[in-house]
Amino acid sequence: MSNSADADVAHRARLSLGRSHQRIYRTVSDVLAARDAGGVLADVGCGSGELWQALRGRFRSCLGVDAVRYEGLPPDVEFHAANLDAGLPLPDASVDAAAAVEVIEHLENPRAFVRELTRVVRPGGWIVVTTPNQLSALSLLTLVVKGRFSAFQDSSYPAHRTALLEIDLRRIMAECGLTGVAVTFTRLGRLPLSSWHYPDAAAALAPRRLSDNIVIAGRR
Repeated sequence: MSNSADADVAHRARLSLGRSHQRIYRTVSDVLAARDAGGVLADVGCGSGELWQALRGRFRSCLGVDAVRYEGLPPDVEFHAANLDAGLPLPDASVDAAAAVEVIEHLENPRAFVRELTRVVRPGGWIVVTTPNQLSALSLLTLVVKGRFSAFQDSSYPAHRTALLEIDLRRIMAECGLTGVAVTFTRLGRLPLSSWHYPDAAAALAPRRLSDNIVIAGRR
């Protein structure tokens, strides 16, 4: 890869600030706990390591992969620099679980990315992916009014490149041969035209429509 291409990847990576909402990390933690996952974790798109902070008690060790090393990454994370559009610098079947929190929407080829997540996970291990929920009420309303999904406005480009529906995620995981595929929603959704979020009780009644983010998990 040329130096200019490397610089572009690093620039787009830093636009994300290396962190997401704590509710997303907690939801991923709950999903992995429900599946009794443990051992070695690959945190792909690890950012500043906040997922590892949520999972340190469940997993023995963490391999963090990202385009840049963000400030604040915990010292017990084994960091690997990589352009995530070009593959993962990890051996086949080398981890027990791979998680990609708010990463896939930044990439050019989501199918190749999930194939790589699948490749590095041992048989019986878990792959967890989160991304903006395009079927939320906010995102659908924004699509109708502005002709684009909520998380894919001009202000989010070029960091956010690929919008995926729930059916796209399910198809990709099926194509990768993953089983036990299940979707969870964060139950954290912003009310249109405001900075307020739906009450937890309301979001629990209609999580697909009232969650800004979707979490999908499958077993290798």
